[in-house]
Amino acid sequence: MPMQLNVGDVVKLKKKHPCGGYDWEILRVGADFRIKCTTCERQVWLPRSEVERRITKIVSQVQTPSDLPKNDE
Repeated sequence: MPMQLNVGDVVKLKKKHPCGGYDWEILRVGADFRIKCTTCERQVWLPRSEVERRITKIVSQVQTPSDLPKNDE
């Protein structure tokens, strides 16, 4: 089962980027992910399996419409 990751989430990866940053923002999800280093703004494309394997923790998550509480009046 794939991890629940959304555009806008920030994740921490196992290895640091050459600039020294560990945190990456997810810009695109699907079979391939586009992620951006939050330190130097560099963007890279990686397969979903590679990103999921490298994640150590989810730093922050964006709420999706399905996560928001329903306002039934």
